[in-house]
Amino acid sequence: MATADIAVVGLAVMGENLILNMESKGFTVACYNRTVSKVDDFIAGRAKGKNILGCHSVEDMVANLKTPRKVMIMVKAGKPVDDFIEQVLPHLENGDILIDGGNSHFPDTIRRTQYVENKGKLYIGTGVSGGEEGALLGPSIMPGGSPAAWPHVKPIFQKISAHTNAGEPCCDWVGENGAGHFVKMVHNGIEYGDMQMICETYQMMKQGLGLSNDRMHAVFKEWNEGELDSYLIEITRDILGYKDDDGKEVVDLILDAAGQKGTGKWTVVAALDTGMPLTLIGEAVFARCLSAIKEERVAASKVLSGPKKAFDGDKKQMVDDLRQALYASKIVSYAQGYQLMRTAAKEYNWNLNNGGIALMWRGGCIIRSVFLGKIKEAFDKNPHLSNLLLDPFFKNAVEKAQAAWRRVVVAAVNMGVPMPAISSALAYYDGYRAERLPANLLQAQRDYFGAHTYERVDRPRGQFFHTNWTGRGGTTAASTYAV
Repeated sequence: MATADIAVVGLAVMGENLILNMESKGFTVACYNRTVSKVDDFIAGRAKGKNILGCHSVEDMVANLKTPRKVMIMVKAGKPVDDFIEQVLPHLENGDILIDGGNSHFPDTIRRTQYVENKGKLYIGTGVSGGEEGALLGPSIMPGGSPAAWPHVKPIFQKISAHTNAGEPCCDWVGENGAGHFVKMVHNGIEYGDMQMICETYQMMKQGLGLSNDRMHAVFKEWNEGELDSYLIEITRDILGYKDDDGKEVVDLILDAAGQKGTGKWTVVAALDTGMPLTLIGEAVFARCLSAIKEERVAASKVLSGPKKAFDGDKKQMVDDLRQALYASKIVSYAQGYQLMRTAAKEYNWNLNNGGIALMWRGGCIIRSVFLGKIKEAFDKNPHLSNLLLDPFFKNAVEKAQAAWRRVVVAAVNMGVPMPAISSALAYYDGYRAERLPANLLQAQRDYFGAHTYERVDRPRGQFFHTNWTGRGGTTAASTYAV
């Protein structure tokens, strides 16, 4: 007789911990791994004595599941997901549910949802954030796909997810087909931005102000008790205070060449595809790329010169300015991320709940912070808010921080300390609040060399004009026009 509530396929770090999380919340879980010895090792080890069923074949796994069967795939994104779908589909019945809990690219999830639905089954692509600890103790879960599948997995997902202090689950239905993985992708992009801005703040304190790691540890400890209270500030505090058994500060021993798995890049590509100015996250991705060419940078440092100016101002004031600059830039990062999600929702016909997304990110995930509660409040007040910067709370917060933000960027430029993300956030803010940008000249240039046409301020939008700039070009204009 079938007894398992759900099956999890893939016994890597995330898969194992999700299984243990589900079992601890009262669910019976079937587990399967292509390398069957991993199943035996897990059942004999961490899963010993628990309501976890080790399965040695897909047939065995399916036979152990209550209907509608729920199979959660926790394997490497890409071809392995497609391969397993093909392997398991013949053993499932109509109405059974396949769930991809990996970091799949959202276009793949759109394709897979349609494919699986055409076979009479249901599909969910869900983002799971929080890493190893989150998977075990309560992650942020962002499901999308076949709406009919949600009522069947909701009790499991909401029980195993993180919860806010008010007891609200950090999991809710995101939207159709690829919406869940899209929102997880944007989450990861925002994570890239947050991490880069914290790193720029750290470099300004270390290189610009000459602060010790112990002093910076104290600064981040203080910041984590205010409006910047968040998981990433918390772990930065811990990293800066960590010493190995020899008393060495480990952060200084780590090579300055960053890795990435691609989700930040996907976010920036999606922004380019939809025409959204995701400038801060773009700079965060490129900063990792720049860090990776370590040998080139070492060679360049011996050839290229820059200012040798030491900071001669009030260090305590500059540390507070950095706090305010980081906060204002963080607001811009989320504003850009939400603009991208709003635009994608229109393009893919998703009904995204922006306030609900902020709630899902309140706990369990890497970007969790008290700040997200204010985002939820903003969208609860105005579900059609076009940009977070226009919400009264965030508008006032940025205006209050603006002078400090500008002082930080000026000081960094004068001392040659790179701040690509924080300075690009300020440039975006100045661009967004500009009634007139120099794109009029740009349109004239496009029309001059390519007859691409332009609109006029003294004519209605949608009317296009061409000027014969040289007297030799004639009146023929290009037939297409793209903003």
